[in-house]
Amino acid sequence: MNKFSTKTTLCLPILMLVLTACVTHPPKRMDTRFGNAVGMAKAQQTVNPDASLNTAPVRGVDGQAGDAMYDNYRDSYINRPAPARGALDVGTSGGSRGGSQQ
Repeated sequence: MNKFSTKTTLCLPILMLVLTACVTHPPKRMDTRFGNAVGMAKAQQTVNPDASLNTAPVRGVDGQAGDAMYDNYRDSYINRPAPARGALDVGTSGGSRGGSQQ
């Protein structure tokens, strides 16, 4: 038992020194405005900061219409419709000849 505790006592400080060698330290001098760009970007993208306080019901789309829109949106990724062929496709075969003609 005494032998085990001696090994542990010797190995722990060495292990701690090895592990602290892998730690990265932040730079000692940082810009005083470091991180302000993220806060400014968030503020510029927020239309109404007090939107969570508004408990009035939303007007415009009822629940059934919203549910149908979401179902159509989700199904559009599962069952992709065939691409429509229009006036831009007239006279084209879809292939490319490439290279030079002789």
